[in-house]
Amino acid sequence: MKPPELSPADIDRIIEMAWEDRTPFEAIEAQFGLPEAEVIKLMRREMKASSWRMWRARVQGRATKHRVKSAVDDARFKSTLQKNITFNKISKRR
Repeated sequence: MKPPELSPADIDRIIEMAWEDRTPFEAIEAQFGLPEAEVIKLMRREMKASSWRMWRARVQGRATKHRVKSAVDDARFKSTLQKNITFNKISKRR
């Protein structure tokens, strides 16, 4: 299977998503059509050797980079102290 043609902006976005801890490889594949092995090849090709080794060490074995292994249902953090949003037009503080 031939990998899709990627623009420089797409490559930058893939690298950015791969660096993020909470973005699984499945999200990159869904958005750009690149499986995990192709993302690793792209990272190796586009990054300096030392940066690639640092990224690879971080990603290897990290459960959050694989949706199946991840225990995170929603990657967004919400504090338990955060108040519910009301539909008031003016915020009221006390």
